[in-house]
Amino acid sequence: MKKLALPESVTVPAVRAQQSVGTAAADCWFDDACVLDMDYFVKTVAAIKAKGVRPDLVGSIISHYASKWLPELAEDFPERGGGAALTEFEGSPESATASWMKKRFFVETLVGILPPEQNSVACNFLLRLLRTANMVGAELSYRLELETRVSWQLEQASLKELMIPSFSHTCGTLLDVELILRLVERFVSSEVEGGSSRSGAALLKVAKLVDCYLAEAAVDSNLSIGEFMALAGALPGQARSSDDGLYRAIDTYLKAHPNVSKQERKRLCWLMDSRKLSPEASLHAAQNERLPVRAVIQVLFSEQTKLSRHLDWSGSFSGARSPNPPGLEPPTRCLSKREASTQQAEIGKLREEVARLQGQCSSMQAQIERMLEKKSKGFFRWKKIGLVPSSVKNSVGTVERADEGDRLEASFGSFTPVNMKTRLVKGKTPPKWRKSMS
Repeated sequence: MKKLALPESVTVPAVRAQQSVGTAAADCWFDDACVLDMDYFVKTVAAIKAKGVRPDLVGSIISHYASKWLPELAEDFPERGGGAALTEFEGSPESATASWMKKRFFVETLVGILPPEQNSVACNFLLRLLRTANMVGAELSYRLELETRVSWQLEQASLKELMIPSFSHTCGTLLDVELILRLVERFVSSEVEGGSSRSGAALLKVAKLVDCYLAEAAVDSNLSIGEFMALAGALPGQARSSDDGLYRAIDTYLKAHPNVSKQERKRLCWLMDSRKLSPEASLHAAQNERLPVRAVIQVLFSEQTKLSRHLDWSGSFSGARSPNPPGLEPPTRCLSKREASTQQAEIGKLREEVARLQGQCSSMQAQIERMLEKKSKGFFRWKKIGLVPSSVKNSVGTVERADEGDRLEASFGSFTPVNMKTRLVKGKTPPKWRKSMS
């Protein structure tokens, strides 16, 4: 290993002057410092810290040094096909175990000299360092330190750096979902305890990042529904301004896990708020056969509510029924042509969907009315073809016979045997009988 003394141009006062020079000069100084071995570099960083150099500059020196000796810590490592081996770990005649132990010592040393201030080191570099620490099996204290530092600035992370593979033999998933869950939980707890003004914007960024990560991890068939729900529910409800990303992740999970039970599908859909879906996502969800029926109904109901509310507000601002007294109307912003056309297109889609549902309801109601009409017309159909029920027929016959008896009784009296004999003796014969006797 080549050991060099610090040149005059790399003295500590010159380091302080680097705060005002360009990036090219700073990179040149970084390259000069990187030829030193690990012990000399640690002493150099300690001297720089003692002179009061800005923590972010110290973090830049450390990340640049680490990417020189360990190319997988560089930001452009995948693009350059693995990077050039300026490292003593590549191509050395030592055994693989010795090289592995040197990498572990290198990572642990870097973690030990990181500046204690927040945001002094880029979050993506910390994630790459954490991935390498997990791969080489660094001490737990160093890994916890890296996890804590990453959770401080998780909103600055990129999705590519979060895709850390799982190096544990007990974990069945390809990605280390448990690690991301710990990072998110620590981030949320620090945001709640800190109560800083950046909490709202930071939560929104982390929520989008988590939803994108879930959509990527959901493809893994070994990802359990418990792990998915734990990571999706780690953020508070107000963290997501829109649930489109979460709906995409849920749909991807259901597509990759077709054997999920009906109850588990309901549990997944409980994570999603149908009121936070965009019109495009609501239209897709309304036609999604993988979602339970109750979730689809909630989506349709939410869209109908938003449509009716939008129509009410548009009518109120048109002057028909303003919610504010005259002269106190709030100033409205004129929509651009693109926004107006997009809004009209969304309203048109919702109206078509509502019209389709109303048509289905009308056809079902017509079928019910026809069935009821057939049942009500059953009596007249029987009477027409002579198949009147016995109860109805007896009642009708009784009424007719009663009317005919009243007419006969009015003309001849009651038809008792005594009255009939008296009339025959007296010569009073009914008119019909006279004609038959004659």
